Amino acid sequence: MRTSASCNTLMSMGEDTMATGIASQLRTVHEEVAAASRAAKRDPSAVKLIAVTKIVPASVIEEAIAAGQLRFGENRVQEARTKWPELKERHPDIELHLIGPLQSNKVRDAVALFDVIETLDRPKIAAALAEEMARAGKRPRLLVQVNTGEEPQKAGVLPDELDGFVAQCRERLGVAIEGLMCIPPLDEEPSLHFALLAKMAHRLGLAELSMGMSGDFARAIAFGATYVRVGTAIFGARGAAITV
Repeated sequence: MRTSASCNTLMSMGEDTMATGIASQLRTVHEEVAAASRAAKRDPSAVKLIAVTKIVPASVIEEAIAAGQLRFGENRVQEARTKWPELKERHPDIELHLIGPLQSNKVRDAVALFDVIETLDRPKIAAALAEEMARAGKRPRLLVQVNTGEEPQKAGVLPDELDGFVAQCRERLGVAIEGLMCIPPLDEEPSLHFALLAKMAHRLGLAELSMGMSGDFARAIAFGATYVRVGTAIFGARGAAITV
């Protein structure tokens, strides 16, 4: 029969293996980001890796932090509230990005918790953010999500409405926009959407481009991505990440 001490030893071995795996996978992704940057004749330091921690528990995130990762992305404000306040208190250098849809009733929490909100996509949210940032005295950096594929089920500003939306944010609401974000359609070549996003950002004088995920970040870097959002390649498939 397995003793309590032996169970604790096995659990410790499992945690050590998981930590080593995450550190190794992070190192591999950073190396691939650097290689893709050099292939595109870009400075690797200009491309920032966002480790996506949807459904990843705080204990696993701590392993990524221990391996040197300090930039993370969450899809849901509610989930982020359950794990990130304590993590950020322990690790004040963390930069947390909201990369999922933002609802108006979550704006206050989002402004309080996130350093970057990448999914600004409609006037109602822009107005709510402007009001809350003024009230709280906190100004997370903002990116506009663009629905480059014009998919009816997907959030994001349509390409032909982007210029007007950015102008409204800047001129009427006094909201600074730093860049653009997109999620290409699953059944289309992502490079076409990365090229379109880069063209729109250049036209609007926006420096940040959040595009590219585990399967296509090298192509996104070739088209000028400054942020790439990677979850699976670091933490494994959804569900696997929460298994010790």
